[in-house]
Amino acid sequence: MNQQLRQQIRNQRRSLSVDQRRELSTQLVQHLAHSKVFQKSRHIAFYLPNDGEIDLQSLIKIAWRHKKYCYLPVLGLKHGRALWFLPYTPGTRLYKNRFGIKEPVHSRHQRLFKTQSLDLILMPLVAFDHEGNRMGMGGGYYDRTLAYLQQRKIWHKPHRIGTAYEFQRVEKLTSRSWDIPIEGVVTEKMLQIF
Repeated sequence: MNQQLRQQIRNQRRSLSVDQRRELSTQLVQHLAHSKVFQKSRHIAFYLPNDGEIDLQSLIKIAWRHKKYCYLPVLGLKHGRALWFLPYTPGTRLYKNRFGIKEPVHSRHQRLFKTQSLDLILMPLVAFDHEGNRMGMGGGYYDRTLAYLQQRKIWHKPHRIGTAYEFQRVEKLTSRSWDIPIEGVVTEKMLQIF
């Protein structure tokens, strides 16, 4: 069931025209740019779009203009199946990782930014429900990276906001013990905090 839903929504996402993606991304970025969670955050993890995902590059430019520190996820440094975050500036060189996703060029000796030091992570997703459950691409990278939050009782930094098209909203997703929920989601229609 999950695999079928994942494929169906990914197909729908990829079927959007370039103009449709641009218009919906512009609407979504407006909601985020005016939100308190974005305005108060100094260290923000973004992603670069892949497989029809919402494009946040105009929001990244807004963040740069407001002197915010921007980061992109990098796969598999040190612990293999977790994400690390590296600074992203206008001059950052990028390459495609093994999944074809652009990430910053890095070296083994480069200083990595700890997830706990981020204020906000903007997370791509395939589907979401009204309880903050998120279906990703199936690799579990964000869940493993944020697993430490399950041990926290008070301090839950960073904030986790999913980004999606409105059609990615579903009635109910099955949650598993290792899933890390999102705190909110932003679509072209609204920003909703759970």
